[in-house]
Amino acid sequence: MQIATPIVLQSPLSGVSDRCFRSLVRRWAPDALLFTEMVNATSLEMGHGRYKVEELANEPGPVGVQLFDHRPTALAEAARRAEASGAVLIDINMGCPVRKIARKGGGSALIRSPELAAQIVEAVAKAVQVPVTVKTRLGWCCNSANPIGFALLLQEAGAQRLCLHGRTREQGFKGKADWLAIAAVRQQLRIPVIANGDITSPSDAKRCLEITGAAGVMVGRASMGAPWLVGRLQATLNGEPDPGEPSSQERLALAGEHLQMLISEWGDHGLMIARKHMGWTCNGFSGAAQLRQALMRAPTAAAAQNLLNQAQENFAPT
Repeated sequence: MQIATPIVLQSPLSGVSDRCFRSLVRRWAPDALLFTEMVNATSLEMGHGRYKVEELANEPGPVGVQLFDHRPTALAEAARRAEASGAVLIDINMGCPVRKIARKGGGSALIRSPELAAQIVEAVAKAVQVPVTVKTRLGWCCNSANPIGFALLLQEAGAQRLCLHGRTREQGFKGKADWLAIAAVRQQLRIPVIANGDITSPSDAKRCLEITGAAGVMVGRASMGAPWLVGRLQATLNGEPDPGEPSSQERLALAGEHLQMLISEWGDHGLMIARKHMGWTCNGFSGAAQLRQALMRAPTAAAAQNLLNQAQENFAPT
């Protein structure tokens, strides 16, 4: 029997995984399943943030839409809209630990409302033809965690894949992801499980899969400023040579290109968005900290680009 190659997914990242970022990830991982930023179903209903969904129509490669809310009807309607726009998959967020989302009943708050979580999955699964998946955590807190029971409930409601972050909501991103707990959940489910948490390198991905037996891995925060990471992991898991990380000069060129893409997309506001990306990408070389400080203070996109160009010249052969 042929064993499927584990897949590598790029996590939905609020304020990060927009169309510009996804286009960079595609250079290293052209066929990978990527995701939009989280989309609030209620906001979509009111006409806000529709560009996150509607921009998929002309985007190459498979893209899924991750939705969050606490109302089954709103989520079902948002899922229909996303499917019509070209989403190949609908993911329901039941793991985001951010207070403003959980306080409104969405994200990780659904872990404490399992019956509602199941109703949501069932409503969305009935509303669309594309696969419906869920991204969640081990539980709300260590004392009340029941990841197997919650996962089984989601499976019976119609979820076709589960992405499980190896921490509770209470942990946020602190401590160490519990890959053994992910393994325990995976062993009880019929549907595929994707492991998430503390996967920052090809060796992490291999070790995580060995421990969990998962169908793949999802990378999140480690890919911020590193759009090449998904491609590196997938190449390694495919048994291909690891392309490695870009050189310092290549990182600087990429930061400049990303800046220009965001300016084209958002005008002057693109600089505000680009600052965090430039800060993440410009690291690992002599003078990186000083460069990041200067980039954060750059008053215009042209000034930021000049700083990047000057830094590149320092690495150019003489």
